[in-house]
Parts: sequence; structure tokens; C-alpha cells
Amino acid sequence: MLKKTLIILALPLVSLLAISVATPLWGVSAQPASQTAPSAVATAPTGTLQKMIVESGSVTIDLDLNGFNGNSSLVARPATLQFAVGANSFFPILVFNNLLRGPEQGSMTLVPAGVNASGYSLPAALGASLQQLVIEKLPSDRGFDLAVRDGNTGFTFFNVEGHHYDYDANARALSITNGRLLVSKEFADALGRPSDAGSIVGQISVGAAMQPVEIDQLVNGEPQSAVMPGVGTVPGPDVIVGDLIGLEQSQSGSVGGRVGLALGTDACNKGVQNAAWIALPSNNHPFIPQNLYRMSGGATNDDRFEQIGESWGKHAFAAASSNTCNFGCNGVGGDHLGSGCSDAYGAGLNGSQGGIGSRAWVNPFTGSFPGNPANDHSGHSHDVTSHRMLVDVNDLNTSLNVGAKYFAEANYIVPDEGIWCATHPTECNMYNNASYRQYSVIGINQPFSFQSVGATVREQPAIMAWTGATVSDPIQPAPGTDGIWFMGYKVTGPTAGIWHYEYALYNQNLDRAIQSFTVPLGPGVNVTNIGFHAPIQQPGWPHDGTLGDAGYSTTPWNVDTTNANFIRWSTETFATNQNANAIRFATMYNFRFDADQAPNFTDATVGFFKIGSPIGVVIQAPGGVPSPSPTPTPTATPTATPTATVTPTSTPTVTPASPTPTSTPSATPTPTASPCGDFTIISSAGAIVPGDTDTGSHCDDCDTAIALPFPVQFLGQTFTSVNASSNGRLDLVCVNEPGGFVTQCLPASPNQCAYDNTIFPLWEDMRTDMGLSGCANFPGAICGVFTSISGSAPNRIFNIEWRTVLFANNDATQNFEVRFYENDPSLHFDVVYGAIDSTGADHNYVAGLQGPDGCFIQDFCANPAPVQNVVHTYAGQTGTPTPTPTVTPTATPSVTPSATPTATATATTTPTITPTVTPTATATATATPTSTPRARPRARPTPHPRPSP
Repeated sequence: MLKKTLIILALPLVSLLAISVATPLWGVSAQPASQTAPSAVATAPTGTLQKMIVESGSVTIDLDLNGFNGNSSLVARPATLQFAVGANSFFPILVFNNLLRGPEQGSMTLVPAGVNASGYSLPAALGASLQQLVIEKLPSDRGFDLAVRDGNTGFTFFNVEGHHYDYDANARALSITNGRLLVSKEFADALGRPSDAGSIVGQISVGAAMQPVEIDQLVNGEPQSAVMPGVGTVPGPDVIVGDLIGLEQSQSGSVGGRVGLALGTDACNKGVQNAAWIALPSNNHPFIPQNLYRMSGGATNDDRFEQIGESWGKHAFAAASSNTCNFGCNGVGGDHLGSGCSDAYGAGLNGSQGGIGSRAWVNPFTGSFPGNPANDHSGHSHDVTSHRMLVDVNDLNTSLNVGAKYFAEANYIVPDEGIWCATHPTECNMYNNASYRQYSVIGINQPFSFQSVGATVREQPAIMAWTGATVSDPIQPAPGTDGIWFMGYKVTGPTAGIWHYEYALYNQNLDRAIQSFTVPLGPGVNVTNIGFHAPIQQPGWPHDGTLGDAGYSTTPWNVDTTNANFIRWSTETFATNQNANAIRFATMYNFRFDADQAPNFTDATVGFFKIGSPIGVVIQAPGGVPSPSPTPTPTATPTATPTATVTPTSTPTVTPASPTPTSTPSATPTPTASPCGDFTIISSAGAIVPGDTDTGSHCDDCDTAIALPFPVQFLGQTFTSVNASSNGRLDLVCVNEPGGFVTQCLPASPNQCAYDNTIFPLWEDMRTDMGLSGCANFPGAICGVFTSISGSAPNRIFNIEWRTVLFANNDATQNFEVRFYENDPSLHFDVVYGAIDSTGADHNYVAGLQGPDGCFIQDFCANPAPVQNVVHTYAGQTGTPTPTPTVTPTATPSVTPSATPTATATATTTPTITPTVTPTATATATATPTSTPRARPRARPTPHPRPSP
């Protein structure tokens, strides 16, 4: 049933600022900013804040009836459904100084007003619900912004995408235009045409007169706010980007072949402490830089991942008290973002030039900056691009960038997190403040428009979207005193004996910045096509915080090839030029070349700009390069901050066919997202052991019971059976199908029941039906869930293998496996990823586990899937293994061929990791695999207080 929420409007806006500015503004129109900035330092916002609901309105739904019966006729059968909007429908929006700031969760009741179609015949289910339809604004984690539903039953007929919000302040009118109607999965099932889910069958438009229900005046951005108890889950304040809510070109026109873009953001506070949001001239509020990236190049348009735009930073003010992230807002707003609360800024506000300040004033680790000069716009005038994301028109022209993918990113730099970290050095929360979202570009010349693709990926920088690349864990050269950066690389080829080497260095919040990058070369390596790429720098402006107001240099990095043993890129040192073109925070630079020798693992050397000695970081480089140095043991204790674990994408390696899995994997552990059974996630090379017993899972959205051949302990409980979901989960306690196809970043909200005691090896909307096109790629041309047993009691290994295809693309195969170990003192289990084809995936891939009492560990939540041909071991669980009989239970027989050949295979090892391999007998063959790492994972150390200057 559709949950009906009682909305209480009596609470004054000024007391709690309870303006729930939730999620996606798919492009919010804004009044053009003045071309001439004020002649004095910008002051804190003063104006009128309104919460408005629908007074009256109309809705038009245009349908092609052929879309409901599979009729492929080129002649459409149009039907136009007209509705009035129910008076006083609670579909709230927030307006500040006549500028639309965003919608929040709510709904519009639709009252039928007529149908314009001759001899029309609606599908029975839709016709039966025609008198009780609603348009509902959905939470941000649902994948869509709007849906058309039955207001009584909650049945979803259509999801809506591509729509555009606009608000006319003079008329108090809200319009929603160009919304595409997509058949929902449940409606497609009801029609008997499940493959039609996601198909476009029409458009929807809305026009509504709005009326205010709460109004408050802000003076210098400081309304009164109540102090409420914290409801978050993380010690201290912990601000994340919960959603990115619209990318837009702020104003038509270009300057010097460049346009100015802005990105809407919705921040959420996971912490138990309120976060200061005190407007300028105070310096205790978040600073919000915005970035744009492009993935392109090569046959699959993913050879390189480049930053093509960066803005100055928005200065936050007047926090709302919404609940976008569903953390449970405590109601505090105004000069603080309450515990569990969210605060949204549409792209119009984030692109408003008077509220944007220079990055040069900000320390990205502590969040400190001077108040008055940080946003001083006196002494200069603005054009249509000033201070916004500067992007070259040719980098967006779709005819010049065929097949390219674009990703927008925002980062919240929060002074209160720095203050908390200084006094609570084991509870630092400034490492998870970046999130990204994919967008498509529409247009070959400005003005450009943009359409979101998929949901926001929270708490990860955009470099994590680089398909097929290896991206390091966060690297922190000075734990406790400075921030983090990431090393990404990808090697492709060979083509005609030539490999392409692509490197990306992303600085998330490292104040010292990066000055040099050195890549070793093996003997006799010939290097050609050396390249360098950096985003467009903002020009110098009066009061911009750079030395002499000159702006940062745009001079490309010097490349040194005089020594045959290495290639080195560098910019000027800090002592030479404080404005040199260093890799500063929220910025990524690229380095590339071609070489005539194959890749091997080695250490690159990265030098810093302001302070600090160079460090080594694992990459791949051509030829007989030196082996990487051993991974040092961090001296700091891993932080307890429950930020998402980022698992790097693997570089494919040759592995033996059907190896026996080892019960003692070894690699450097990666800290996990949230304390839950003391697990850590370990990455190593490996391959799937094919299943030989069909469990009978040939279905869509089903759970299949599987008897375990020996008891398995998980988070203190012992299990003798599991339920394998066709959507890639092991539901240990509760059958969570149907309906389990809607993935969520962990922790996941309940479906049929809570997702407690659930393992998510690869949660995605998948099918195991027989006869689907992609199933032909599996043994016997059959999809399903299969099991096998390796070894013999009392040291058996039980393998559960999924062979599935995506619901949204039956050609895209997914092959992965879970392994349980008998009598293992460490109580670990493995998730083995084979070939994962993300083409057409319409949900985030989610991996991790969720236990009772809200504990969870998230390995990743991303689309496309960031894993392939790799083993992730969940190790470190405490407990005592349960002894089991030495006889294999008959419930899960293993097939032993009459002739069992023994094969020995050895993969090339990389010197940085020495795995301990324990060969055991399998039902098919014996192999001795060795590990080849994707990259050396680095534990995230706990920061210590930054020393006083």
C-alpha cells in the first residue's frame, strides 16, 4: 500500500527552517545573474524564504497506445489524457528570493478531465486506476525523480525521466515539461510483457499555480533555529553529497569558446553533531567546488578519463532541514545543518556568481578560509562564464565527442569537520565528501542541455567511474595533517606492437598539492606520443587569493625524457612560483604515452608542491621496470568513520581455468565502510570454480533455498541453508523476493522484510530464466544458480555460482560466485567476480553485507560495476568454527568425473604480494594460482590534529 504521510504545517519556518529541499532538479531555470558585481564585499543573504504547495493546476499525459501491445506499426495511436490537479495537493517546493531552490517529497492528486482519442482502449490496469492516479516526487535513492502511481494501492505505472522544472515568480507558477513516461517493471509484468519495462510510451507535462504555506524573512542569512538531539550515526559532523540535482549551462553565450556550467547539490549530514552553516562574512560554512569529467578514446570510449571543467566554490548559507538521505533529520536548520538533515542548492544558486568564491583562499583539509576576502567581488565585472565551471565548447559538442560519457562531481569542504578532527583525531570525517553522477550532453553548440544517467554515486570521486582502469585506495602522505589523493591508470593494447599508457592523478583534499610525476621505463623502451592534460584554470581576478591576483598558471607541465630510465612531468616549484600549475584540491591531471613494451608493476614517484617528501605509488609501466617496494605498514589506526569502501577496478590477468580456491588468501586489507563483525575486504586474483549442481533457480525476482553441506557462521549466527536471489544476494534469514530488484546503496531499507543477515555479492536487477539471449554464453546455454564442492571433509569449500543476465539487457551476462569454507578459524568467505558486462544496467551494482542492528559493510555501489576477474575476501570475522562431520551430506551432491585429469597452472606473480596457497582436490582439476594485484591497496590512516602554525 502507498504510505500516506500526515504533514503538519503549523511549525514556523523560522524556528526549524523545515524546508525539505529534496532531490533531482533536472535543470532548474534561474534568473540571469547581474553582469556587474557589487562594488563591495558580498554580504550574507537577506531575503524571503517560501515553502509552497500546489493551489491548482493541470496535467497532460500523451500516450502511444501501440506501446502497450507490442504493435511495431510506424503509425502511432495517440491518446491524450487530461487531468486537473487536486486543490491544495502537497507537492512542496522551496523558493528563495523568487528563485526555485528545489522540490521535496510529496504528490499531486490527478482528477480526470477528459480523453482525446478516437476509439481508445487503455490497458485494463491503467483504466481501473484512472480515477485515483497521483504524480509522486520520489526519494533520491529510487533511481527516478517522479512516478505516476495509483494513489490507493501504490502500484507504479510509469517512471518519469528527462523532465525540466521551471518557476515563474511573477505568476507563482510551476511548470514541469518534457517528461518521458517509462513503463515500470510492475506494469510491464501486469501487461504480460516484462521485456517492455523501461520502454518509452509517452510524455507528461504539468502546469501548477503555487501558494505559500510557510514564509520567513532571512536577515544576513541567520534565521533562528532550535537545538535538537542528534539522529545521525557517525561521531561528529559528517557532511556528504547525498545527491546531484541538475547540471545546466547557467546562461546562454560563450566567451573565448568556453561556456559556464553549474551543478545542483544536496548535502546530507550523517553525523550526530550539527554542522555549522553560518553565512558570510562568517568563515564557518561549507565551500562547494564543482567539476566536470569526460571519459572517451579508444574503440570503447574509455581509454582516458579527463577533467574538462572546474568552478570556484559556492559558499553555503541558510541550511534547510530536509531528509533527502533518509537518515532521520532532527529538524535543525538555518545556521546549522542538523544531524541527519539535508540541504539542497539548485544549479541556479550554485551558479549565482555573487555567492561563488575563489578556491585559492581555502585549506581543503581543515576547511579554513578567511571570511571577508573569500568572496570579494569588488573591482571586476562578470560575464556569462565568470567563476562557473569553465568548459570548452568543443569538449561538449556531441558531433566531436561521439560515444563519450560525462560525469559531474561536487565536493563539500566543511570547516566543522576540520574542527572536530583536531579534537577527535580518531573520528575525522573529511574523506567522503565527494560524489558524482553521469550526465549526457544534448547539443553541438551552446546553449547545451544535460540529462542525468543513473543515480548519484555517493561518497566517491568521479575517477571511480573510469571503466576498466585501476584506481588506488585513498593515498594520504601525511596522516592527520593533510588530505587524500588517488592514482588511476589504464594500459591498453597492444596494437601493432604498441601499448598505450594512461595515468590520472586526482587530488581530493590534499592541501600540499602535487608538483611532479615520474614513471620508470625498462631498458630499451621506446616512448612516443607523450601527452599531458589539465582542466581550464580560472583567470586571475581582483581579491582571488592568488599571489598578485594573477590566477593560477596554465602553463603545461614540462616533460623530461633525457634519462632513458624514466619519463618525468613537472611544474614549477612553490619556491619558484606560488601560482604554478600544481594539481590542487578537487582537480585531476592526466599523463600519457605510447610504448613498444608490455606493462609490469612498478612504483611511480609523486612529488609535492608546498611541503613534503616524494612518495612511491604502484602503477604499471613498460618493460623491465623495478619491482614495487613492499607496502609499508601504516602507523596510524584505521579510522572508524563509516565511509564507503572504494574497491579499485581490476587489470585483467591470465588465471588458470577452474582453480581450487585457497582458504588463506593474502593481500593488503582495505578498510571497510562501517564496523560490522570486524570484517576487512581483501582483493586478490582468482577465477570462478564452475558449479556442477543446478539449484533450480530459473526465474525473475525469486529466492531459491540451498542446503549448505556444512554449517556456516555469519556475524555470530550459524546457518545450515541460504536463499539465493536471482538478483545477486544471499538472504540468510528472510526471503526478500519478489521486489528485490531495486538496489540501494547500503544500508538497504526493507523490502519484503529487513535486509538483515544478507550477503550482497553482486546486487543488481538480473534474471536466471532459461532461454534468454545471453544465457547462450554459459555452459549448456543455461542461466541459473549452480553449486559445487571443492576438497573433502573436514576442509571442504562450498561454491555458489550465479550465471545471470541483466533484466534491462538480456545480452549482458553476469558471472560471479560466493565461497564458504568448512572449519576455517578465520570464518572468512570469498566473492569471486568473473566476466561482468554492465551494458544497459539501470541500477547501481551493490556489494557488501548487512547484519543485524544496522551494521553494514559496503564494498561498492556504482554503475558500471567496478569489478571483473578478481576475488574479494571478507576476512577478519571473529568467532569459533562449528565442527562438522567428515561425511559430505547427500543434500548437495558433487559430481566426480570417472576420469579426473590433474592440471597444474601457474599465473605470473607480482613481487609485491606473496600469496599463501593451499592446494586441495577439486571435482575437476587441481591448479595452483598465484596472485597478481590490481594495485597495492592502502589502509586509510586516522588523521591527527593539524599542528598550529
